[in-house]
Amino acid sequence: MPAFRPGHLCALAAAVALTVTAPATTATAADGAALREVLFVGNNWDGTADVLKSTGDLAKIGRINVIPDKDARMAEINADPIKWIYFMAIRNGVGEGHDQFVDDMYTTPDGASVVVSRPSFADVVSINLATGAINWRFPVSGYRSDHMAVSPDGSRVAVSASTSNTVHVLDIGTGKQLGKFATGDKPHENIFTKDGKYIYNMAIGDVNTATDAPWLDWTKGDRRITVVDATTYQQVKVIDMRPKLDALGLTDYSDAVRPAVFSPDESKLYFQVSFFNGFFEYDLATDKITRTKTLPKNPATSDDRTTYVNDSRHHGISMSPDGTKLCVAGTMDDYATVVNRTTLQEGPLVTASKPYWATVSGDGKLCVVSESGTDQVTAIDFATGRKTVSVPVGDHPQRVRLAHVPANWTSPAS
Repeated sequence: MPAFRPGHLCALAAAVALTVTAPATTATAADGAALREVLFVGNNWDGTADVLKSTGDLAKIGRINVIPDKDARMAEINADPIKWIYFMAIRNGVGEGHDQFVDDMYTTPDGASVVVSRPSFADVVSINLATGAINWRFPVSGYRSDHMAVSPDGSRVAVSASTSNTVHVLDIGTGKQLGKFATGDKPHENIFTKDGKYIYNMAIGDVNTATDAPWLDWTKGDRRITVVDATTYQQVKVIDMRPKLDALGLTDYSDAVRPAVFSPDESKLYFQVSFFNGFFEYDLATDKITRTKTLPKNPATSDDRTTYVNDSRHHGISMSPDGTKLCVAGTMDDYATVVNRTTLQEGPLVTASKPYWATVSGDGKLCVVSESGTDQVTAIDFATGRKTVSVPVGDHPQRVRLAHVPANWTSPAS
């Protein structure tokens, strides 16, 4: 694992802050073409991605159809009984009666294409942003694709194949598999370290079963963080939160690590778990959970765990670039809030309908959450904790990612 030195950490934190907080609304591709920084919002049930300004009012710029090959994919599924069974299981399980057409997305370094994981189609595709056509397609192992992560240099994407307990690492330009590694049950979130040397994968186990009572926790499967070398894809460490929670007397808490975010120096990991309205702070050097934050419960939220969407009481956490504030999506409690990282004191509870993700605006000033219950994204000021704007998007927005498109980009023709 990386050795962290104080001087190195300060330099790294400063570099990260300069990179993320500067108003980088334009950039330059390798060929010299000007690029524009944007936010991509994946509308999971629509099969579209809305493209918004990355700062300020988050005004809508355009939209991409991420399932232009839907007819061909459905023909394949309908011709294969096993694929059809899994397709319907996704629709009626984690999809809440809907197909899952876009989970995650990242643009290529040149801004020419967007790479999208499509759970119901069990694949990853690259879509040309000028034409809307598919450049390449990679079918994942098993029957469902999930969260992705992009390497710091933008050259690789890691995608979770949730039914095969595998993460595939692909060349973002060609779709060629560069490597893969095994995980715990139902791999979910992936995170590259800032130096690009390691990949963290969080396996969350079975989240669409009704065995949600604490005494049935063992039925959820093998939930752990798998850390691999990002060059060789060999496992270097496994982090099991079960004994760490038990040591704090938190035996009734799930150890399924959901969304997570590193501190700027990567010495701390802040993560959410199934069923819990709050988050934990984990110290990598001591291998211990150092703080627990319980956030307010919405009185209207049921205590019946089986009513939580895919076991996720709270799902979505991000951090301001300077590392002073956290932003939390309180999914089942219908709010989002900014939390002071030093005191763990939350700010105003900003009403939001089933917020399902939290990210940071291009200038680092705003937390942007996806409101999957009202089909909009909402921005919250890190400084004040107050809502600044909401923007309508497509059906059931989930992942929101910073990206780049050509400076003069408009939506491709239908």
